[in-house]
Amino acid sequence: MQKMYLSPRQNMLEKIMPSNFENIRPYFDLDKIKFSTDEKTFQRAVGIYESRKIKEFHKVFKGFSAKVAGTTIYDVFVSMKDFNYADCNCYLGQKDYLCKHVVAVAIWAVMDGKKLSKEDKKQHNNLSFSGLVGEIDPNKIAELKKKITEASRYIKTYNGPSKIWFQYQNSLEEGCNRLSALFSQLPASKSSAKLVLDTLLKLDRKLSHGGVDDSNGTVGEFISSCVELLIDFRKADPSSAIAFKALKNTETCFGWEKPLIT
Repeated sequence: MQKMYLSPRQNMLEKIMPSNFENIRPYFDLDKIKFSTDEKTFQRAVGIYESRKIKEFHKVFKGFSAKVAGTTIYDVFVSMKDFNYADCNCYLGQKDYLCKHVVAVAIWAVMDGKKLSKEDKKQHNNLSFSGLVGEIDPNKIAELKKKITEASRYIKTYNGPSKIWFQYQNSLEEGCNRLSALFSQLPASKSSAKLVLDTLLKLDRKLSHGGVDDSNGTVGEFISSCVELLIDFRKADPSSAIAFKALKNTETCFGWEKPLIT
């Protein structure tokens, strides 16, 4: 389960500051929340938000505070910079785990109580084949590469103290989720297969020599899912397998290339 970064004691001073900071806006958006939260917690948070259980929402010094109705009334604080920097006095929050109450308040901070659309409530964190076949418009490839590069930045070297290890693992998960959303939109084609393969080879180098700590197996599982996607590409469009030639004489850290070259 995902860890929050601050304990209730650290947040106490921020929560008692006066609530006259109307210009405060969250640095995060709804996509950030969706890509950074597991499906069960996000859907439960959406339920809280839509049930109007968030009461006394205030903009406070460095963030947002609210009371959330549940089994009891929970006091919640969310940092304006990162909703993972949060505090809730529920059972999970007291153990510094990210809870549905915190995520619900984060959603309110972004949406200001407005109705969520069907797309707003959808997460695209699970990699799946779109079922489409066809080459990508050449004019869109540069834009896709840029988005892939931006998502890959979350999968970075770990060189910090042990106290930020959970924060780092959350970053790896967010990077993989963002890449999953991008790859799930791709049609089966040579250009799509090349985009996915180039990304996997870069991630492989990060795992082998780039100092990425994948102790939880997040990146490894994502790579395995991408291999399955590439196999689906090959079934839907056999010509996409031409991109697999880039794997010739390549030995990856997990041996994930073998199903693609056999």
